[in-house]
Amino acid sequence: MIIGAIVGAVAFCALVFGAMSIRIVREYQRIVLFRLGRAVGTRGPGLVFINPAVDRTNWVDLRERFLEIPSQTAITSDNAPISIDFIIFYKVMDPQLSVLSVQNFAGAALNIAATTLRSVVGDMALDDVLSKREDMNAVLRVRLDEVTERWGVKVTSVEVREINPPPGVLEAMTRQMSAERTRRAQVTEAEGQKAAAILAAEGQRQAAITLAEGNQKATVLAAEGERQAAVLKAQGFSGGLEKILEVARTLDGNTLLLQYLDTLRQIGSSPSTKFVVPMELSTLLQGLRSVLVAEEPTLPATPPSANGS
Repeated sequence: MIIGAIVGAVAFCALVFGAMSIRIVREYQRIVLFRLGRAVGTRGPGLVFINPAVDRTNWVDLRERFLEIPSQTAITSDNAPISIDFIIFYKVMDPQLSVLSVQNFAGAALNIAATTLRSVVGDMALDDVLSKREDMNAVLRVRLDEVTERWGVKVTSVEVREINPPPGVLEAMTRQMSAERTRRAQVTEAEGQKAAAILAAEGQRQAAITLAEGNQKATVLAAEGERQAAVLKAQGFSGGLEKILEVARTLDGNTLLLQYLDTLRQIGSSPSTKFVVPMELSTLLQGLRSVLVAEEPTLPATPPSANGS
């Protein structure tokens, strides 16, 4: 009975000892092992056996974590007080060093971040703090990483969430933003008017070019029509002259003389009192006399008078 109890107690103790000796370490975890107070290295991931009588363990999470830094008041280089809060993203790179070098990383990082922020903001003007947030994030990350590196922790990123300038500066910024928007609206309106004027001028230019081209074509067509009309007129006049010459070749002198006399008759019937007679009139009259003589019939002999003897 006693032996059974002893065996049962030994078995229970062995079971408890075995349970205390086994550690299951996940992939993103590490165990910093201390044996009799001395660090003997890291263990994991997987199944880890320890001696619960002399070994002590510290669990370290290797995943990236973040630390919120509450609002901090800092003064810029141009003596403007501003309130800034930001977030630090960090990751443990050396589990053993992160346990041995710093007792409370969150508290230490909070204090380091506050002092670093004041140092960085003190070297920048208010306008740079408001407009160059990415540059400020980079400077904060580099300076914090220089401090946390000796703790086996790397600061992967720093993000400023909110910057609150003093009320007077905020009011001035609001007025400046309003003026800037008004300026942009005026610039946009001026550019629109400029573009419209350019398009209108281009349209007028194209219209003037089209009108000039139309007038040119109309002038060319009119000139071509006049030329063709003149050619046709000249051809008609030339044909008339040829016809007159052809008819004139068939006329004799008597016909021409009669035409001349008809012209003189028409001149004589006019109301003018003075006439210009060509010098060839005498020649014409001689020709007329010759015609008349040639055409006069032979007259009969005069009968003897009744009183003749």
